[in-house]
Order: sequence, then C-alpha cells, then structure tokens
Amino acid sequence: MSPDIHHSPEHEFEPEFGLPERLPEGERILWQGSPDTKEILSRVFHIKMLGIYFGLLLAYSIATGLSEGEALTSIAFAALRIMAISALGLGLIGLLGYLIASTAVYTITNKRVVMRIGIVLNMTFNFPLKMIELADCGLTKEQSGDIYLKLSKETKIAIFHLWPHARPGQWAVPQPALRGIKNCPEVAKILVDAWAAQNNVIARSVQLGEAKSKDSKNAYSGVETA
Repeated sequence: MSPDIHHSPEHEFEPEFGLPERLPEGERILWQGSPDTKEILSRVFHIKMLGIYFGLLLAYSIATGLSEGEALTSIAFAALRIMAISALGLGLIGLLGYLIASTAVYTITNKRVVMRIGIVLNMTFNFPLKMIELADCGLTKEQSGDIYLKLSKETKIAIFHLWPHARPGQWAVPQPALRGIKNCPEVAKILVDAWAAQNNVIARSVQLGEAKSKDSKNAYSGVETA
C-alpha cells in the first residue's frame, strides 16, 4: 500500500479509506495511492507550455513597446499587467491540479480497480478485473505516468464523469485512467499480476525498463483477455 495518500476530514467517515464499503471476505488491497500533483499539472494542464506561452506574451509586449518608442513607464506597467494575469492564471491552474490530486484515491485489489474521484462531488467507480480487456501505460523517463484501462464494450461511462481521470483523446469511448502515478511500472505490474490471477491466464511479462516518451506504450498492453 502506498504511503503517499491524501487524508482529509471529509473522508474520515468512509467505511474504508478510498472505498465505498468495507472489502468483502477474500478481497484484499494490493495497492492504494493518489495522483502526484506535479504530474497532474504536467500531464493534464501542460503547465510548462502555459508558462512558456505567458513568457512569450511578456517578451512580445516589451519588444513591441520598445520598437514603437513607448515610454519606459508605459512598457513597465504593461509588463506588470501581463505578469499579474499570468500569475493569477497559473495559480488557479495550480490550485485546481492540487485539488484533483488530493481528492482522488486509486485502489487495486485482487478483484477490482476502484477510483474515488471528484473535488466537490465525490464519485466512486468500481471496475472488476474481469471487466478490463486491456491496459496501457504511458511513461516518462522518470518512470512516472498513467495507466489506461480499456473496459468491455458493454460498459458505458460519460467522459465528464471521469475527467481528468481518463485517457486523453478518447472522447467517444472513454477509458478510465490512473493519472500521475509516480511509480507507474511497479503499479502496472501489480495490476497485471492481479488481472492474470483473476482471469486464470498468463499475461505477458511486464518490462520495467526504459520509457521513450510520455505517450509511449510499454508491455502493459499485454493485459488482454484470452
């Protein structure tokens, strides 16, 4: 069980942390954790690109003012205005990223994957391992990343119920995702082993090695029903 889990007063009355009810006999938690705030800001909101964008706006404002011969005080006030708006925007996004990460709890048991998500209105999704047809993992060089779950065709979930805990780009047929997992290869291996045991099959081995990009697919795509 991961120690990096956010505890907050509003969830102190849960029957079991991160779960809608106590686990039945024979079911046990294999892993439990929450998204990393930095990963959410990077992978969901692309905070670095936003910072570059605001920086370019600032540079353009200053360069335009100098080229047009504006007074230095006028240029300075324009720059300060852009900096204030940029700081406010990035601050609000940072707060949203923190709230998303701090209110989400992912749980993998020997029988299902449970996602407790939502900032204002909490929702809990239960995905039995038998319902999962395929799992992909998008990794960074630091071995953090997302685990995407492709569910059986009869399972229908609206994207606005899941976001941002869903695979990017999959709008028509949303795929639940464990976003911003710092030790993604280890967690993915736990999921693969649990899935294989629950479905009585031999899954492909999970490679914990190199990852080329944030969206690269590793050997976790071997989690398929026979």
